Amino acid sequence: MAAPSGLVLQIIARINEFIPDSQTEDLPLVVVTPIQNLTRAFREQQNREEATQSVFEVFAQILARQLTAVGVFSENSESSKNEQCLQLTAECFRCLRNACVQCVRNQSHIRTVGLINPTIQILKFLHQFRGFQSDTLIAALQCGLQFLGNLAVGNEESKDVIWKNAFPDLFLNSLHHLDKKIVAYCSMVLFTCLSTERTADLLNHAKGIELAKSIIKVCKKEPELDWAFLIVTEQFLKCPDLVSAVYKKMTNQERIITLELISTKLSDKSLESPVGSDEQAVPVRLMQFLAACFIDECMAVLKYASATVAEEEEALVVIKLLDILCETTSNHENFSYLQDSPALVETTIKLLYETHLAGRQCSNIFTTSQSLSFTNDVTHPAVGFKAHLIHLIGNLCYNNKENQEKVRQMGGIPLILDNCNIDDNNPFVSQWAVFTIRILTEQNVENQEVISQMVCQGVADNAMLNYMGLNVEEQNGKLYVKSQNKGE
Repeated sequence: MAAPSGLVLQIIARINEFIPDSQTEDLPLVVVTPIQNLTRAFREQQNREEATQSVFEVFAQILARQLTAVGVFSENSESSKNEQCLQLTAECFRCLRNACVQCVRNQSHIRTVGLINPTIQILKFLHQFRGFQSDTLIAALQCGLQFLGNLAVGNEESKDVIWKNAFPDLFLNSLHHLDKKIVAYCSMVLFTCLSTERTADLLNHAKGIELAKSIIKVCKKEPELDWAFLIVTEQFLKCPDLVSAVYKKMTNQERIITLELISTKLSDKSLESPVGSDEQAVPVRLMQFLAACFIDECMAVLKYASATVAEEEEALVVIKLLDILCETTSNHENFSYLQDSPALVETTIKLLYETHLAGRQCSNIFTTSQSLSFTNDVTHPAVGFKAHLIHLIGNLCYNNKENQEKVRQMGGIPLILDNCNIDDNNPFVSQWAVFTIRILTEQNVENQEVISQMVCQGVADNAMLNYMGLNVEEQNGKLYVKSQNKGE
């Protein structure tokens, strides 16, 4: 490494020359130029490492003066004076932002000299000036948040101080700002600071739920913003109590956004935890909560039976919940505990019956169709809904004798067989019916006998059963259902 050049100390000495002795005297605008020089110098790692604690003590003096100046800001005061104050503040934040990059020592110096609290206080003050918006004000807010973000990276002590001073008001104000970069930088600070313990603070603070909901809204408004997505998927989902508390206070639109984020998390195979791992993509208690929501709310999907309903958010929530349940129960190793809910099995069978009945009573999205005559639109949210119900029944009955029995007792087998025909409103419904019937009859003589009786009565035919990979054979005057695959 090259020998220290002394550049940083030279610049800071120059800055000191412009700081007046009187605490009440405003800092001259000329001080901005050497601070800008230091900002550029801190782009180099060598210069960052050359900085001593005394460098940041100078900035502590400057920001203390700026905090006083900003505190007496008035939207009616001289605009040029406001602009000068904001320009100096923004440049200080920009310089400190650069000083923190990959430099733990500078992060510690900044915390030691007490720069965090005045920074956050200044940012809180600046958020109050809704009627006075300028590029300089936006720059000060942006750079201040970037500074806090860089200060927190890899430094638990700094994270703790930032969290204690910024939570929840600074985060709430920044997330509600109209400037996208301010929202993005705030999300970055939040994600960097959050931990399991701090996420729990959201549940215990009066404004915590509001902050969590604000992040959800950002995910909807700014879908390309990765930080907000990561806050939900990497932090919030690890705290089932928080998600359930927030979910109960959400609008249906906010619930839809949340469920879409959970679906994205589940579908990312690169994020799957090893079998038996204590840390899963979606914790057990959260999935149990979502299953309970499906049980309680599922009949709302029948609103789609009305041809006049084009958008029904309550019904769409049910569809999103069903998608998640199908995805999770397909992963039997990690989510087999969902099979232990008798109410989930019963509700799914009842809902299949209700949607099937609704489709027969009048022409709607639940009506079996081979011409798309109802909607001519495969993008209708309820397309495939009955197929997914059958899929879920199959998953819940996989290697589970108790659930197999429940389906038979509730008359589910004839109901599933009645959905074996090609249906444009339910793509792949026949394939899922095949899947589910085979699971229901696997090592279950009683369920096989139900199908045999249906053949005797002419309700089910051999062609359909052959399509399912099943044969009906007569032995000693009785019909038996057997798999076509050898060894089963």
